[in-house]
Amino acid sequence: MSDVVVIGPASLNLIVELDALPDPRPHMVFASDHWRTLGGTSAGKSLHLAALGVPTTVVVAAGADADATHIEAELTSAGVEVLGIHGMGPSEHHLNLMTRAGERLSIYLDAAPTVLPTTADRERVSAALAKARLVALDLAPLGLEFLPEIRSTSLPVWVDLHDYNGTSSFHEPFVAAADVILMNGDAMADPVEFLRSRVAMGAFAGVCTLGADGAVGVAADGEIVRVEAVPVDVVDTNGAGDAFTAGMIATVLSAIAKGPINAALLRSAMVAGAQQATTALASRGLGPA
Repeated sequence: MSDVVVIGPASLNLIVELDALPDPRPHMVFASDHWRTLGGTSAGKSLHLAALGVPTTVVVAAGADADATHIEAELTSAGVEVLGIHGMGPSEHHLNLMTRAGERLSIYLDAAPTVLPTTADRERVSAALAKARLVALDLAPLGLEFLPEIRSTSLPVWVDLHDYNGTSSFHEPFVAAADVILMNGDAMADPVEFLRSRVAMGAFAGVCTLGADGAVGVAADGEIVRVEAVPVDVVDTNGAGDAFTAGMIATVLSAIAKGPINAALLRSAMVAGAQQATTALASRGLGPA
């Protein structure tokens, strides 16, 4: 039995560390380091939730290659239950060009395979949802496939919009489904106003992470909550946002909160999220280990 069902991407990534992101011109650069690691925002949330002791099931689109087995095995070994929805072709792969300052250019080498869930797949996911207390829905076509099953429950739905700009049509069904909104401030000039508007329309709360500037949130009553980032020696920024979300989810679940999130609980959750983010920032891996 899992408390949280996470639905979305898991991948195998090649991380290449550079002194600076390359200029758009023909030239050669030397990497200061490189490594392969588990990637994908749903994998990140699941790893951190499991590390926090939250029983977690992740639903991912898996390819027909050996890397699909590798991805699922890494998640399983971390204590995550994996429901792989399999399709033809390769699993998802990224090339991430990184700098020590946290700058990143993500190149999709292989997108997640297109999958059409079978009746058996839908039954497996429905069974997991029936035992859960919360759904974390990430941006991926797979999440849209299971929206009917999610909507048939009364579970609170947490959605990570990442760098949403406020106008993307792809994001619209995810925004509409969200009881709690997570995002970063990379692409929106006034995320607080957006979060306020969603709370006014019935969302339980909304939070925008701001990197080294911490995070800002809007509670159910419209109160604005701000927390500072926790100082840490940064090794790799991959997974920090997922860790932040996991810390928040674990805190809200421990408070047995099922509906609107008040300012006091939101602050506690955001502080826990900021602390959990340090475990990703201090690690080369997506998770805390």
